[in-house]
Amino acid sequence: MSRRRYVARGVPGGWRVWDNKARRWWGEQYEVQPDDLVAELNGAGDYTRITELLRRYRTARR
Repeated sequence: MSRRRYVARGVPGGWRVWDNKARRWWGEQYEVQPDDLVAELNGAGDYTRITELLRRYRTARR
């Protein structure tokens, strides 16, 4: 199994997505663990699905 590019990491106050290739944070901080988002980023990478998941996790934060 190859190393995943995007992983969810716990940070104080929630979760962030870490990009192993660029070695930096990707996106915003989320209160809920973004499992579906990370799976889509590492999988097919469908832009519309990623946008939908970003909106869902962003609203879950508020």
